[in-house]
Amino acid sequence: MKSYRKELWFDVPKRRMFINITPQVNECLKESGIKEGLVLVNAMHITASVFINDDESGLHGDFERWLEKLAPEKPYSQYAHNGYEDNADAHLKRTIMGREVVVAVTNGKLDFGPWEQIFYGEFDGMRRKRVLVKIIGE
Repeated sequence: MKSYRKELWFDVPKRRMFINITPQVNECLKESGIKEGLVLVNAMHITASVFINDDESGLHGDFERWLEKLAPEKPYSQYAHNGYEDNADAHLKRTIMGREVVVAVTNGKLDFGPWEQIFYGEFDGMRRKRVLVKIIGE
């Protein structure tokens, strides 16, 4: 069995943002040479997420509004965690959206359902962050 590992780095210019990382993951799959196996993609920061969904701007706006209702950024004083950093809401948003995804690899391609894409969700941006791509298989 072969194994491949790569870190993807992002400089996110806003506090919150969704980035379609499917092209980067596809490039990793191509580099790996693996034709049958599994791809793990996970956020390497506790205030970021990796998830699968549709690449549709209206849906992304819905996510933003929904997450802000569930874990509003302000007032910062509403969270016991806030002190050194004012990012408690980002920790909660990450918990809701998830840490990682696993996608099957079939015939050298990500084995997606219709409209599925991989996204990096940033909830405490404006600094350099990374995502791990780990691929195993033959």
